[in-house]
Amino acid sequence: MATITQEKIGPLHEKLSIKLDKTDYLPGFEKSLKEYSKKASIPGFRPGKVPAGLIKKMYGPSLFMDEVLRSVDKEVVNYLDTNKVNIFAQPLPLENDMSKLDVSNPSDYDFHFEIGLKPDFKMQDLAKLDITGYNIDITDEMVNEEVERLQNRYGNMTDKEAVDADDNVLNVTFTETDAAGNLVEDGIKKDNSLLVKYFAPAVRTALNGKKTGDSISIKLGEAFGEKELEFIAQDLGLDKEDAATRDKTFQLEITKVGLLEKKELNEEFFNQLYPAGDVKTEEDFKAKVKDEIYQYWAAQSRNQIHDQLFHKLVDDTKIEFPETFLKNWLTTQNSQPQEGEDQQPAKTPEQIEAEMPSFLNQLKWTLITEKIITDNSIQVAPDEIRNFAKQQLFQYMGGAMGMTEDQPWVNDYIERMMKDRKYVEDAYNRLQSQKVFEWAETRVKPKATSIKAEEFAKMVSEHQHHHH
Repeated sequence: MATITQEKIGPLHEKLSIKLDKTDYLPGFEKSLKEYSKKASIPGFRPGKVPAGLIKKMYGPSLFMDEVLRSVDKEVVNYLDTNKVNIFAQPLPLENDMSKLDVSNPSDYDFHFEIGLKPDFKMQDLAKLDITGYNIDITDEMVNEEVERLQNRYGNMTDKEAVDADDNVLNVTFTETDAAGNLVEDGIKKDNSLLVKYFAPAVRTALNGKKTGDSISIKLGEAFGEKELEFIAQDLGLDKEDAATRDKTFQLEITKVGLLEKKELNEEFFNQLYPAGDVKTEEDFKAKVKDEIYQYWAAQSRNQIHDQLFHKLVDDTKIEFPETFLKNWLTTQNSQPQEGEDQQPAKTPEQIEAEMPSFLNQLKWTLITEKIITDNSIQVAPDEIRNFAKQQLFQYMGGAMGMTEDQPWVNDYIERMMKDRKYVEDAYNRLQSQKVFEWAETRVKPKATSIKAEEFAKMVSEHQHHHH
């Protein structure tokens, strides 16, 4: 009968020593030999009639090793389960000499493994965390800008021969050049659609009278104001905060000149946007738009609370880790390619050392969420995953008109997704994480602070930039 001993070799780092008696594996080995002899196909012998001695000579060593290792694995798993040893990852082999395994001379064998123990830790009192809840001011200007955006989005476009007003719409192609105006090889090239009024006054003057096919040269920092530069830079894949972005030069080719006739604010337009028919007047429309803007910024504010929660818990919760074991484990994982991936060069000890702080932060968050989930019995039901798949589908289809939940193809899609193991796992993790934050929200007591939308957006952008 196998015996297992456990001894400490470092902080939360222990050694398991397994003494395997030959009676633990021999019955299984002999059974494997018999089963193999029944199905072995060897030239000159009928199936099932191969002499046992030949089978043992040809396949015995590999079957012997397989059975010994299977027995060791079974004993270790049973020991950890029986003694409720809570570990990270899997036990790692230590000092095990496989050359001692001799099918001709079965014996007792010793095996050694290292394990990393999961730590106990105390959760912070969420009610005492210093969390700020941002109330974004929804101004009349924001409402009017959104109303105008919707009027433009659903408006009618007519072609024009040449640029003659600030409300002209230009389809343009941005092509990156150097300071001398020469095209940059493999540089940025991007189509866009812009109102003339988005450009700085000097560029508007240069555009006046231009027709389809005409081009001008621009420098981003001079061609746009701060607000416009932000979304133009983002569309071009550039960082607005990078000083080099402002100095980027482009050839701007006009591919079409148009005039946008804005939608009138009438009941026909209101019903187009809100088919329920509950918007009758311009005042109703603006109230609806204001509520949607409020809902958007309220969601952004909640995301900010979630972000603060994450950083407060990760940065301030004290958790010890078996770092030596985890480095050893990362080394073994690093040498094994993931399914479907090519073999990557092994990371050096220096690289693993450099990555440890980030890895331990991720691990800390995993332990914190596991504790919240366990202590509060947070679960995700299959119906919630089905509903998640349905909502994703509707969002992907853009809330297509006439699409309802009871259409057969919608249910077929959802059932197909429910059979996709990876999709179900990803959806489960996302929903579980969402529930963790929703639970945490009920415990925190954020300090309410009013803030302008521009200031809030800038704060979030700077925070994201800092953490990337």
